Amino acid sequence: MISAELVERIRGRLVAGGAGATPAGVAAALRAEGVVCGDLELAALLRAVHDEVTGAGPLAAVLREAEVTDVLVNAPDEVWVDRGSGLVPLDVQFRDDAAVRSLVTRLLAGSGRRFDNAQPWVDARLAGGVRLHAVLPPVARRGTAVSLRIQRSKPFTIDELVACGTTTPVVARVLKAIITARLATVVTGGTASGKTTLLSALLGLVDPRDRIVIVEDAAELRPDRPHVVSLEARTPNVDGAGAVTLRDLVRQALRMRPDRLVVGETRGVEVVDLLAALNTGHDGGLTTLHANSPRDVPARVEALAAPAGMQRAAVHAQLVAGVQAVVHLRRSAGGDRIVSEIGVLMGEHGIARVLPAMVGSDQGPGAAQLRRLIADRDGDQEVVPCQ
Repeated sequence: MISAELVERIRGRLVAGGAGATPAGVAAALRAEGVVCGDLELAALLRAVHDEVTGAGPLAAVLREAEVTDVLVNAPDEVWVDRGSGLVPLDVQFRDDAAVRSLVTRLLAGSGRRFDNAQPWVDARLAGGVRLHAVLPPVARRGTAVSLRIQRSKPFTIDELVACGTTTPVVARVLKAIITARLATVVTGGTASGKTTLLSALLGLVDPRDRIVIVEDAAELRPDRPHVVSLEARTPNVDGAGAVTLRDLVRQALRMRPDRLVVGETRGVEVVDLLAALNTGHDGGLTTLHANSPRDVPARVEALAAPAGMQRAAVHAQLVAGVQAVVHLRRSAGGDRIVSEIGVLMGEHGIARVLPAMVGSDQGPGAAQLRRLIADRDGDQEVVPCQ
């Protein structure tokens, strides 16, 4: 059994001697420690030391688990993991806060991101698609706080989401009809409700002939389609220059002949350019938006557009004209992600509102409008349940 103490001693010798975590380096450190081990033990020790010197240290094993979606470090002695059914404590501890901070530094190596007392938080995408966010003390009161979001190596298909209970066969057919009919769609929900996962699955339903241009703050979407162009925002460098915003990228995307314009998450004034695009011939666009319910979407969009100087009446008019469908996800008490509602955008006295078309697998008051929208685009309106 490879003990944590042995791994730490070997790591210390490698660091002190300037040696890498190679088989020869580890073997030399073992001899210096007076430890004899077989080939299997040496292989296990090599992996453990490599994880400690250049990788995710005590988190490496759990990050390799296929079902893990999130790992959260609240303090050196408090780590949580989500394997798809909600957060549970993980039996892993760090020596101290310095070890947590060292972990973040290792993971950020080569990313060019600053993380120190002058810039006490960082948001970065790591090799392999892991999304890292960290905050240093004293901003984080209990010690360095780390959030790791793990990207699935292959995106879920809509059929897989049916199989795991995220949606039902009835709702899946409606979602397929919405994408086929090229209805501009906003996927909503709270944090970690599965918005990006569902958006990725919806992109898997797009006509293979369509050119998809994706704009993201941090690249997470990797649809299994033949013609995809991905654009990723960039934060300022240490001199405060070189930033590329989502708004910059949305404007550039419109010049790239997109058949489908996709904004991974709309979170700021880029909503103004997205609405303009959806109202000027770029139909079938998709995005995600943080919202507690579909009915909150108009107010959220209005709040995001306000800093850009867009008037309320213009926001609501463009929202009704440019967006047709809202798909909302929620998390159950057990942590499961569920498509709970599909709504349609309607205008009433100059104000946008979302009318439920489907609640669960049942028809809502907006079902007839959704059927009309799908039929107007030569889609199969019969997929929307009738009373």
